[in-house]
Amino acid sequence: MSAALQASRPKGSSVENKTVGERKYLIGGNWKSNGSYDENAERVNVFNGAGAIPDNVEVVLCVPYLHIPLCLTSLRDDIEVGAQNCGNNVKDGAFTGEVGAHMLKDIGCTWVIIGHSERREGFGMVGETEALCAEKCKVALDKGLKVMFAIGEKKEERESGVTMEVCAKQLEPLAKLLGEAEWANVAIAYEPVWAIGTGLTATPEMAQDTHADIRKWVKENVSEAVAKAVRIQYGGSMKGANAVDLLKQPDIDGGLIGGASLKADFFNVINGVPK
Repeated sequence: MSAALQASRPKGSSVENKTVGERKYLIGGNWKSNGSYDENAERVNVFNGAGAIPDNVEVVLCVPYLHIPLCLTSLRDDIEVGAQNCGNNVKDGAFTGEVGAHMLKDIGCTWVIIGHSERREGFGMVGETEALCAEKCKVALDKGLKVMFAIGEKKEERESGVTMEVCAKQLEPLAKLLGEAEWANVAIAYEPVWAIGTGLTATPEMAQDTHADIRKWVKENVSEAVAKAVRIQYGGSMKGANAVDLLKQPDIDGGLIGGASLKADFFNVINGVPK
């Protein structure tokens, strides 16, 4: 099914970037629950004409379930297509309203976001626990998807000085479930909750400090090799105007982009990687 869907995708284009870091940058777009079919088709057209992508950047768009086929048939083929969530069910069955990771893989998705703060917190419903987020990540990996695993603290937690304690609590169940080799298909998306969709952004120095702390935690609780290889994205109101300063930090390996991924500005973020 996925090959048939994607046969019509237009070719993308890349440009050499001579700046080579330890890790390939990962720029993910999260369209959240936005866009009619026609509006998102127009976004696809804008991105298809947005020019070359640096060859040291991996780009993924995580779109609403209904618009995954649209992107898999018409989005340029150098932008991967992912989902924003999946169920913890490992196969078909009586799971009303859920979309399984095996279904996403079958249709052609390569990535899924797990643990976004909006899902952890809930929006008029019970939020997802740390244990459930870890379980979903494990299921997605087992079904062949790659995962952007989102973590992050609230404003009052940042002000209380417990940012890393919060992030560690969110990572601990995952570290217990995954073998070392499985981390090759996981990116950690650090998203300070107070900066998501608010226009507020951690300073590059604040973001770097937290990313370095997360990498240290992975070194101490998973392995040194995983800590060196794992990509840690920043996801708090990153946009073209601040991407350059954020992405030049040594432990910031990309971004998980919300509002800016709905606009042509998404490519300003992509092109904001060090050159």
